Order: sequence, then C-alpha cells, then structure tokens
Amino acid sequence: MPQHSNSSSDELARQILQVVAFIPYGKVACYGQIAKMAGLPKHARLVGYVLKYLDSEAEIPWHRVINAQGKISLSKLNDQGENIQRLKLLAEGVMVIGDKINLKQYQWMNAL
Repeated sequence: MPQHSNSSSDELARQILQVVAFIPYGKVACYGQIAKMAGLPKHARLVGYVLKYLDSEAEIPWHRVINAQGKISLSKLNDQGENIQRLKLLAEGVMVIGDKINLKQYQWMNAL
C-alpha cells in the first residue's frame, strides 16, 4: 500500500498539538519545551511551523507558545493590525510588555 508522504508529518503535528492543548490558561511554554514534551527534542522549529499554519480560530491554545527569549514570534494579526497572540495572552492575564513575557512568572512548569 503506498504511504502518503505527509502521514508521518501529520503524526508529528498531532503529537505537538496534543502537548500544546495541555498548556494551562494564563501560562506559556516555549517551542523547545513543547518539542521535548512531544518526544521531539531539538525540533522547536517544527513546533513553530505547525503553529504557524494552524488556524488562528483553532481550539488549540497556540497563543500560549512563545520563543525561548519569552517573546512572541508569530505574527498573526487581526483586522486592526494587532497581534492576535498578544491580545489572547493579555485576555488571560499574562502580562505582555512590548512583545515580551516574563518566563519566570508565566512559564508552564512541567515535571519532565
């Protein structure tokens, strides 16, 4: 039976999104942290790629994933030109100064 070339990438995306779905309200996680928890260490860029192409209206809390410097790196904008990720984080009580979040205060700690 011919294998679809994207079936393994679909599986990886599913693993990544499963982890992202667990990030609690009002907390953030880094791309590398998600990759590691999804069993894909050193694949932080893949996490970014999966989230970049996820619909911004998706139920998955994609907006809780930020880069290792505590910065928003996705640039999904609403009709007013505002960063959707920033607005969603602010709505959850996460303080965003410029495009930076205090990881010490808001990072989701996981016993890995």
